[in-house]
Amino acid sequence: MTKPVPIVDLFSGPGGLAEGFSAYRRPDGRPGYCVVVSIEKDPAAYRTLLLRAFLRKFGAEVPPQYYEFLNGHTDGEPDWSALYPQEWSEACDETRCLELGKPDAGEFLRKRIDRLREEHDGRTVLLGGPPCQSYSLVGRSRNAGNESYDPDRDDRQSLYQEFVDVLGHLQPAIAVMENVKGMLSARHGGRQIFPTVMSKLEHGSGSEGYRLFALASESGTQSWDEGAEPRDFVVHADEYGVPQTRHRVFVVCVRRDIARLLPESWTLRLAARSVTVSVRDIIGTMPKLRSRLSRGDSAASWNAAVRQAIDRVQMSRPDMSLEEERRFCQSLERARATVDGTDLPFAGPPGGAALPKACPDDLREWLEDVCLERLPNNETKAHDPEDLARYLFAAAFADAFGRSPKTLDFPESLAASHASWNTGKFSDRFRVQLGDHPSTTVTSHLSKDGHYFIHPDSGQVRSLTVREAARLQTFPDNYFFHGNRTQQYVQVGNAVPPFLAWQIAGQLQAVLDHYDREAQRVQPESVLPVRESLNDETELPLVALGSL
Repeated sequence: MTKPVPIVDLFSGPGGLAEGFSAYRRPDGRPGYCVVVSIEKDPAAYRTLLLRAFLRKFGAEVPPQYYEFLNGHTDGEPDWSALYPQEWSEACDETRCLELGKPDAGEFLRKRIDRLREEHDGRTVLLGGPPCQSYSLVGRSRNAGNESYDPDRDDRQSLYQEFVDVLGHLQPAIAVMENVKGMLSARHGGRQIFPTVMSKLEHGSGSEGYRLFALASESGTQSWDEGAEPRDFVVHADEYGVPQTRHRVFVVCVRRDIARLLPESWTLRLAARSVTVSVRDIIGTMPKLRSRLSRGDSAASWNAAVRQAIDRVQMSRPDMSLEEERRFCQSLERARATVDGTDLPFAGPPGGAALPKACPDDLREWLEDVCLERLPNNETKAHDPEDLARYLFAAAFADAFGRSPKTLDFPESLAASHASWNTGKFSDRFRVQLGDHPSTTVTSHLSKDGHYFIHPDSGQVRSLTVREAARLQTFPDNYFFHGNRTQQYVQVGNAVPPFLAWQIAGQLQAVLDHYDREAQRVQPESVLPVRESLNDETELPLVALGSL
């Protein structure tokens, strides 16, 4: 029987890519992949990654103590090493807090990869998303204002080389590299980075080398060597059931000896969905929460701050039609009903974890866990009372006009004291997420002030919680993020949506199955066929995530 394909996961973050791959099940219910190595340098993200690796050791039978912890029935997280020493030890052996490019990481990977090559003979998968801050358009804009910043001396520009080095040593059957869209236009040393990266993935990874495939080609050309354009490697997550307009580069590297065995008619392409998932489809029924105040927080002080915000916004309405004014005033009334009611929204994590009826069934099954009595990581940020008025205006404006306001749409009385407020730069610095559309790209900027991620419900007057952002990123509800709230936001914003990764895993399984069938012709006792055709259109099976 074909065994799960071992995965080496680099620059893992909290584990979005690995979560999708490890959750994939074959049609008969057997796992398609298993994570054997994960590397992450950030301590908080590493703790998140380690906990998830530990829980995977139990399969569908998750320890009951985990749900007691998530549901708030214990004083803190249990000592897993004492309760389950063997499983904890295995997780610690799999998951390492190391910085790629440093000697200790290199020594660990060299020994572990040598063992993997000996045991699996190239039937492995490599995953990774090298840090991308210096490639991103926002990061480059920010760096442009720093006179001391020299892009040619930024080590983050060349971290992809660590991925290439492991690719050359491990020689996996398939590798998947993810990065920001800005990588396509980024430059280093006066040259564009993307063609350099592609050349090294193609030729700089050993004698066999790799063919590089796009998952969602716009030009119709699927592989780099056949003339695929850089934009062909951009995957629009919202087209594949992710409630977020996240556009990221994915390069699929298939070892040439395997690629040569594929039929000429073979294609590697994600199946776009006909229905787009909106913000409201995912977070619309989550418990109503109030923001915290950055100074003197209490239910009474929040109530007073929101009342003041309502009065300020009411006096500063923009020019609008009668219908727009009606919707604008209705939005303000929702906020007024909140503070006039007998029950204020919660400030902490209350009970309730249901998803809206409009959530697609497969995504619901992916996210939902019936064992949860409340949602973890669902506490609100603290906001300045001045910002509450801007948040309320933004939500009411979006209800009236169907778009988030730009800085020039704000009345002068609500203008922030930012030097660039009227310059047109960062004109969407206060951006409300539209309930009837996918969210904008969830990024680590959520860890700052939350201005880019204002909740669409004017009655809550706040930015998104970690859990709301995690749902938009399609992390299962039972996925716990370690660290303080700032660190949790960073982890969620930098991750690959696991639901998208799961779909990619299904496409790549077809390649590996074909490879196994070809290997069987030479050594028929070594593998068994598991799929009749590469064009099998059977719906990808879902793991029962209610039990992880």
